[in-house]
Amino acid sequence: MRRRGAILTGSLFLAAPAIVLAQAAGKTVRIGVLFGDAPLKHEEQALLEGLREQGLVEGRNLVIERRYAEGRLQLVPGYASELATLQLDAIISTCTPTTRIAQQALGTTLTSTPIIMAAVADPVGQKLIASLAKPGANVTGLSSQAEDIMPKMLELFASVLPQPAKVAVLMDLSSGVHPRMWRALGKVAQKLDIRLVKVEAGRKPGDPALPAAFDAAARQQADGVFVLPDEPFFMMSRAQIVALAARHRLPAFYGVREFVDEGGLMSYGESLRTAYRGLAPYIAKVAAGASPADMPVSQPTQFELVINLLTAKTLGLKLPQSLLVSANDVIQ
Repeated sequence: MRRRGAILTGSLFLAAPAIVLAQAAGKTVRIGVLFGDAPLKHEEQALLEGLREQGLVEGRNLVIERRYAEGRLQLVPGYASELATLQLDAIISTCTPTTRIAQQALGTTLTSTPIIMAAVADPVGQKLIASLAKPGANVTGLSSQAEDIMPKMLELFASVLPQPAKVAVLMDLSSGVHPRMWRALGKVAQKLDIRLVKVEAGRKPGDPALPAAFDAAARQQADGVFVLPDEPFFMMSRAQIVALAARHRLPAFYGVREFVDEGGLMSYGESLRTAYRGLAPYIAKVAAGASPADMPVSQPTQFELVINLLTAKTLGLKLPQSLLVSANDVIQ
């Protein structure tokens, strides 16, 4: 049984004028999609539905060049370079790493191919854009606010852990944003009587593998694992991560519900379905000639708490009733 709540993303601005402009242009719109991981069916479907709402239909007046690295991020620069040669109306990037690589391939001037990003954490702090209100060059789209909700995520996790608790934070050594998230967690951990320890994995040859990271968490007698979001390597490896948490009987917390759908314990974050659907108005507007430099970056205004009750029972966890009542979706 599932219980769902409404999840919305804010600032999907001026959608109707975008439709009019795109249709009035009377042209075939050509876009690229750059995924660091394998595409999730519901993400791509949400994107296509959003584009259809803007009057853009694949096979009719829309061409999509898809490049999926399936977790092998070493392929992304080559894919980005391929897309850069195609003179596309826009390129969709799907996380921090692919957005940065797309910038490197396409350039960052006002005349460079527009990059429409999805679910990128702290794009201003990472210097991907100048500001949320005025991105300033060729990158706009949707941020995730993942760094901002780190305290809330840890607070929710603390409600199912013993006090005091030790939490292993799974980080990707190659991530540019994970150190920021680590610092954000550190600011609230002491108040929650939680001791944080780093366990690191990575996507480059020679980096520690995921099993080694979970072995390290077990050696340090962690009470749970907190998996940092905005990382295609982790997203692509979500089934393995969930299985490793189960093997070590460790409660684990995630930033998106896709891990919980695989059997993870709980997540709190934006809906990726909503985020990908929300890319469509940006595509329609840039295809009609709008400059991404002047298109404000949207931020999610609501987040979803998803709990897997079967996993909780398997772990022998008794979840607070207040937590279950506040969940947007409880998987039983």
